[in-house]
Amino acid sequence: MNNQAPLTDEELVELVRSGDTEKYAELIKRYQSKLLRYATYILSDEDSGADAVQEGFISAYTNLNAFNIQKKFSSWLYRIVHNKAVDILKKQNKQRPMADSIDFDSGTDLEEEYIKNEIINHAQNCLAEMYIIYKTPLSLFYLEEKSYEEISDILRIPVNTVGTRISRAKQIMKKICQKNSI
Repeated sequence: MNNQAPLTDEELVELVRSGDTEKYAELIKRYQSKLLRYATYILSDEDSGADAVQEGFISAYTNLNAFNIQKKFSSWLYRIVHNKAVDILKKQNKQRPMADSIDFDSGTDLEEEYIKNEIINHAQNCLAEMYIIYKTPLSLFYLEEKSYEEISDILRIPVNTVGTRISRAKQIMKKICQKNSI
């Protein structure tokens, strides 16, 4: 008989702030896989991505009272994980190539799946060669389906800069992929 609409992120934050700390698990459940995917794009390594996400959730929880309830929680959380991923990159002092193995839904057409895998691997290899200032907005826009405004909030850059970086990133990606296919 529970016909209530699910609580918004911001409503859950208010409940956690008021002492119902169990509700934070719902926020983790909502964002864990998305953030892991995003952090893995940045770090080119799933284990490091998982570390960034875990540190991000801990940091978000400890700083929950600093969150402005008038803003989008998801953008704030992405920003925290983004910062954690960049910190990990700085500690590693180098970028590693993305993992070669990716799980796909099994299909009946093995040739089509093989071609799809090859295209994805090629795109990931090209993406791994890009500088982070271009890789990040491109990943957020195309892979995480974030709007320019959300990307602006996450990366703390003007919306026009988001557009410029995505445009340049597409050009760079094209050149890298063409170079790599020779």
